[in-house]
Amino acid sequence: MAWWKRSAPTPSALNDEPVPEARSLAGARPSHHQGPRRAAGPDDVFDDAFLARLELLQVIARRLFRGRQRAERKTRKVGSGLEFADHREYSPGDDIRNLDWNVLMRLGQSLIRLYEEDEDLPIRIAIDVSESMQTSGGGKLRYASQVAAALAYVGLANLDRVGLTCMSRKVHNSLPAVRGKGRIFRVFDFLRAAPRGGTTDLRAACSRLAAESVQPGLTVVLSDFYDMDGAFDGLNLLRFRKHEPVAIQILDPAEVHPERSALRGDVSLVDCEGGDPRDVTLSPATLRAYAEAHERFCGALASSCRARGIPYFRAEIDVPFDELVLRMFRLGGLLR
Repeated sequence: MAWWKRSAPTPSALNDEPVPEARSLAGARPSHHQGPRRAAGPDDVFDDAFLARLELLQVIARRLFRGRQRAERKTRKVGSGLEFADHREYSPGDDIRNLDWNVLMRLGQSLIRLYEEDEDLPIRIAIDVSESMQTSGGGKLRYASQVAAALAYVGLANLDRVGLTCMSRKVHNSLPAVRGKGRIFRVFDFLRAAPRGGTTDLRAACSRLAAESVQPGLTVVLSDFYDMDGAFDGLNLLRFRKHEPVAIQILDPAEVHPERSALRGDVSLVDCEGGDPRDVTLSPATLRAYAEAHERFCGALASSCRARGIPYFRAEIDVPFDELVLRMFRLGGLLR
């Protein structure tokens, strides 16, 4: 499924319009980070104001996760650690310092104490850069990049390892995992320079993403998911490879509510990802029917994710990116 755009310009809410500027957060001050920094252009979304909003976002996120130690995450592994997990029988060669002497004295059994092992959280943020993400002046892709940068910043500030991947059928470009708050400028530079274009192919993109990940972790996929079968298969493949996928569906309000536009009459629509033109007559009833079909599509994606235990978040680009990220933190499923 792909969003259709007109072949000829007319006054319409579906035509290219500037993306609403996200509201600034008061009281934030940009901090000084080490490392090279590229000068921001007039249209650069990763400017000083954006960084100031990230600083405040990270402070609020830290309060939400106050009980969590930095760079520590409970895992299913047992080994060296501080929190008791289980016992097992003593075997020759085990370190006797881990012997549970209380059990030995009371029950006469030689048991080794096992502890939960703590580790940093590998985070991979995958951004769909296909043509369908660049309609309406590229608003969805800019928004996805802002959300990706915000999630990366919070992860880096918590000393997690964060990597990024830009993907489509023809693009697969990755930033190796980095650590440390100052590395956010490498994230900015990567997102600025990343290639884009091609059709949506989430099945192939997630397959390659899973294959190149040495250590599974939290994998956040930002896309409009206009590839229903590929989206299901791709997210399932990540789960099969022991990743913890999170789906963030990026939507333009013009796609969700086309009936609110002034677009009417006989038009020629062209699939933005290379399909044949289609002549249609757009009436209010036709646009309402499209909106209902689009809503069913989004509902099916959300239901599929819930059935598989995959956190799903719907993100319309008229909502400030920091509000969206804080909502995701409060609802759970990210950086737990």
